Amino acid sequence: MAAVHSTPMEPSATQGAVRGTRSFRRLLLFAVALALVVRVGYVAGAKKGPCEIARDRWIPTECAVGDQTFYNGEANRLAMGDGFVEWGIPGKHAPPAADHPPLTVVVLAPMAWLVMHGPFSWVNDPSGVTEERYYMALIGTVLVLLIGLLGRRIGGERVGLVAAFLAAIYPNLWVNDGLIMSETITCVTVVLALLLAYNLRDRPRVATALGCGAMCGLAGLARAELGLFIPLLAVPAALAARGVDRRAHLRLAATAVAAAVVVMSPWVIYNESRFKDTTFVSTNDGLALAGSNCDHVYYGSAIGLTFLQPPCIDDPQPAGDQSQVSAIYRRRAFDYMSNHQSRMPLVVAARIGRTWSLYRPLDMLLYNLAEGKERFVNIAGIVAYYPLAALALVGGWLLVRRRRGMLWPLVIPAIALTVGVALTYGQTRFRSAAEPSIVILAAIAVTAGWDAFRRRRERRAGTAVTT
Repeated sequence: MAAVHSTPMEPSATQGAVRGTRSFRRLLLFAVALALVVRVGYVAGAKKGPCEIARDRWIPTECAVGDQTFYNGEANRLAMGDGFVEWGIPGKHAPPAADHPPLTVVVLAPMAWLVMHGPFSWVNDPSGVTEERYYMALIGTVLVLLIGLLGRRIGGERVGLVAAFLAAIYPNLWVNDGLIMSETITCVTVVLALLLAYNLRDRPRVATALGCGAMCGLAGLARAELGLFIPLLAVPAALAARGVDRRAHLRLAATAVAAAVVVMSPWVIYNESRFKDTTFVSTNDGLALAGSNCDHVYYGSAIGLTFLQPPCIDDPQPAGDQSQVSAIYRRRAFDYMSNHQSRMPLVVAARIGRTWSLYRPLDMLLYNLAEGKERFVNIAGIVAYYPLAALALVGGWLLVRRRRGMLWPLVIPAIALTVGVALTYGQTRFRSAAEPSIVILAAIAVTAGWDAFRRRRERRAGTAVTT
């Protein structure tokens, strides 16, 4: 019998894919570990106590300031079993409250309970602020993992890894994780909604439609303007589902909408039972509208911002529960807008420009101090934002050229938040819902740039060998 000579087998495509996936997992976990170090380091270094009021007019950034006081106080009241009430009023019969959408408070409440009753109760921080900051840092670390998975879903493993490493060190993401506000929770719901929207489009199933709709509903319970995800993200993803007929498209869209309604309706029904005037997601709309539609923020250097003091906002507040006060402020804001219609286009442009750091961006160096962001973080955020945003524009252009239909879900967060700030006021913090999309699109540009550089180098090397 003749001998059979064999040559070593090349690794199969399947073996290569498995090896690549294992490498992706290891590197993604490294990016997640880096994210955890950055976030915990920020909290430990910049948010260390004790929290003492400074002699000047600024409160130290380690204190809970601005909206942080609401989220911390409301989570403590919910953990005590008082429900959603005005947290600053003692007693179980405090008036009902819906200052902000409920999801962030609900997520913070377990940590608040642990601080008061559980293994963290020995810590000398009865308010739970320190523990809640570390808790948010952990959630922000999970966000980096999700961004890596979404990047892989859109552009492959290398894009996912680059996106995860960028998200790990990008100041405009990790700064939110050191605060006690809604941005971190919002970004998690945004990325999960985007992942489910892509899956619904490419692998349409009823369960995926349910998940996509439910996550869009949760996004609306994190920030009210993200309720726009239901008509702008979930429904189009269902209608664009591949491989199914028109009837199935409509069924998937209806399923997604129904899931969102089921998720949001308990909060709406709960509010209807507590307030005298109709309240859907929060009572904050009246305050935001009144503070954003008055002379102080329609003219001068503060145009496009908000002013939550007299004469824009009353002190003391008007009589009535939060829904009635909101209605009073809402009518006042609408009256002001109708009397200043010629000024509104300029004001709206300023609001949008401030949010996207296109108009007077250095104002935020001072303004964000009042929200608990250190000056060095504000500077780092501005320095990192502009090149990343430029790369994101390039990445979006490349995505349209190479993979049509993949870009539009990533743009939805930017559209929804821009609508929100156009109606209220501008603040770079509100841009957080779009930061994951910016990071992923920038990763696409970085990966494409590296590929182009490598091809050019290989061509030069080939030309040199030929010569």
